[in-house]
Amino acid sequence: MLARARLLMLGAAIAAAPATAAGPFAVDLGGMRIVLDAPAGFADTAFTGSPRIQELAESLTSASNRVLLFAISDGDLRRFMGGDTPDFRRYMLATTPKVLERTAVSSGDFAQLAADLLREAGPAAPDANFMKYLDQPPYGQPRLLAQLRREREVVAILQGTRLPTDEEHRDEKPQYMLFSTTLVWMRGKALALSVYTRLDDPADMAWIRYTTTRWTADLQRLNNSRSR
Repeated sequence: MLARARLLMLGAAIAAAPATAAGPFAVDLGGMRIVLDAPAGFADTAFTGSPRIQELAESLTSASNRVLLFAISDGDLRRFMGGDTPDFRRYMLATTPKVLERTAVSSGDFAQLAADLLREAGPAAPDANFMKYLDQPPYGQPRLLAQLRREREVVAILQGTRLPTDEEHRDEKPQYMLFSTTLVWMRGKALALSVYTRLDDPADMAWIRYTTTRWTADLQRLNNSRSR
């Protein structure tokens, strides 16, 4: 998650940068070109060329991963460019393990990454009452809500958390975040796709499930078309 101070820093960095056209782009991973694109309604922030934005994106993932894409909503980008405060309700990230960046990832390697993800996520919510589950302390820790997919080339999970509050904000309405992580075995490489949204109503749950599935399918289609 982005802390409030980091969000403000990100806003200042993007506001100072020129806009550019969005669209698919390729990254080189050990001689293999992987095509990436942000979902509809979102824009990759790489065009800003800002080291500060890169640092903020890297703060969302482990130092052992390379950030390939960090996208925010088109609306937030417009707000930044106009000097207004963004909402940052939703954003997304694509990464790859640095240790595997220049080597071919076998099906066994990918299976181990998937097993590690599922093990670290811990037990899933005992029932469909996710809000009750997230309201259990300690707050701020990711909790596994559901496995979305578990296949040979794609493994996806949905997690959530209730954000911790400090003394100043303890009487305010609790805030919740949802985030999905999808491991994709694509053209002999392993990618992790992360989608984030605040949880304000059931529509947010439906949105993250749909966006996680659609984004994964879109990237698979883009890269399958390049391999023919």
